[in-house]
Amino acid sequence: MDMSSDSDMSVFGEAAPYLRRPERERIEAQNRPFDAKTAVFVVDPKELFVKGTLQSKDGGKATVKTEAGQVVTVKDDQVFPMNPPKFDKIEDMAMMTHLNEAAVLYNLKERYAAWMIYTYSGLFCVTVNPYKWLPVYNQQVVVAYRGKKRQEAPPHIFSISDNAYQFMLTGKLILCLT
Repeated sequence: MDMSSDSDMSVFGEAAPYLRRPERERIEAQNRPFDAKTAVFVVDPKELFVKGTLQSKDGGKATVKTEAGQVVTVKDDQVFPMNPPKFDKIEDMAMMTHLNEAAVLYNLKERYAAWMIYTYSGLFCVTVNPYKWLPVYNQQVVVAYRGKKRQEAPPHIFSISDNAYQFMLTGKLILCLT
């Protein structure tokens, strides 16, 4: 994903913060301490998955200290590796080091909490309904996506539709109707 600077995002106007996290936040995430061997998600009966630190693994069981300070012992197949902080709120989840259910749900939840409702997952654009109007559908945003390759701009349905239109114009889009 092209991680353009904040000034490059100005073409999106008021929609910019709803499309890509600020450069400062991305830099802070890259510099956050992280231990790839112990940073995990663990199954939680209430939250589905929570962040934790792997304390030990033995005989098919894993002991994890959750962020809330609770120590839990679960089957080791209920513990999932966490991605480094530089992947937090990543625009294309196919780029993550660890692609598991917990990591995908965490990323979608974090993006949604910042009102970034569009996220790519490889070829697919995932949308989480915000149940409110966001300023991401105006003419300025349409123009900002026009003619850009998918990786040149943040995830958005306008990118998908403009790319399909461009492919259709160049004869690269083949529609199959059955």
